[in-house]
Amino acid sequence: MSVPIPGKSSWPELVGVLGTLAATAIAHDRPDVAVEVLPQGAPIIPDYNPTRVRVFLDNNGLVAKTPVIG
Repeated sequence: MSVPIPGKSSWPELVGVLGTLAATAIAHDRPDVAVEVLPQGAPIIPDYNPTRVRVFLDNNGLVAKTPVIG
């Protein structure tokens, strides 16, 4: 099992991974942030939140772009 990574702020290795698995991995690496799983193109407020990671999924439920803090 991997060890949480407190300073990690992006997860490029999760692009193409199933959304639920990606959300679990992010929550493990950074238990201090909230993970939001959204369909690609979902309406969002374009604000910056240092305690949030948005995970955007394609039509197949796979991560469509690199999840990042904010």
